[in-house]
Amino acid sequence: MKAVILAGGYGSRLSEETTLRPKPMVEIGGKPILWHIMKIYAAHGIEDFVICLGYKGYVIKEFFANYYLHTCDVSFDLAGGGMEVHRSATEPWRVTLVDTGEATMTGGRLAQVLPYVGEEDFCFTYGDGVSDVDISALIAFHREQGALATVTAVQPPGRFGALDIEGERVVEFEEKPRGDGGWTNGGFFVLSPEVGRYITDDRTVWEQEPMQALAREGQLACYRHDGFWQAMDTLRDRNHLEELWRSGQAPWRLWG
Repeated sequence: MKAVILAGGYGSRLSEETTLRPKPMVEIGGKPILWHIMKIYAAHGIEDFVICLGYKGYVIKEFFANYYLHTCDVSFDLAGGGMEVHRSATEPWRVTLVDTGEATMTGGRLAQVLPYVGEEDFCFTYGDGVSDVDISALIAFHREQGALATVTAVQPPGRFGALDIEGERVVEFEEKPRGDGGWTNGGFFVLSPEVGRYITDDRTVWEQEPMQALAREGQLACYRHDGFWQAMDTLRDRNHLEELWRSGQAPWRLWG
């Protein structure tokens, strides 16, 4: 199975980091968040990736073009022009990078890469969020449901502390309460290539007409995940993920 990852947006709410690189290349623990997402999938045996490029896509191309060299111990013969690799820590991944245009919407990006996916169901997610979602269980659920699409539903915590007030006194305080009880789109989809017929053109937003039509037709299954999930929308989000990683308590680190 392949995994398609959206990595073409501008990341304007994280402009402190994205003026020089696309948001999926913003680092957590010295590695791009894109790498972390790929490691999540690889922990479940998915090692064939299709990445949708857009804004500053060349940065992602350069990262993977040099990845093997950067993860190896090497000796260079400067006079003879030779190189000897002593040890490689490179993952056995196949990575297809597709330029889908800077202004293309999420649905348009997905449609453009379908020829690289083939005829089998595939995983699909955003290049700016991490989770400890069980990808294997998600795929099994999708197959059991028999729908064209499955979305992972999450309940992110509130951004502000919650006060339980009686009269003029706070009787309970919760720093990061769960949300309002509603479920939201957490990405980590499993899709049939047939979803392409729900996408009109490059201006199509995947989260609007296609998902709405799939839902109306009973073709959008929902996999509920009540574990860790965090999108990196702001500098505060990025710093939070960095703190989790440095503390050794990053829930999404599913690999050794």
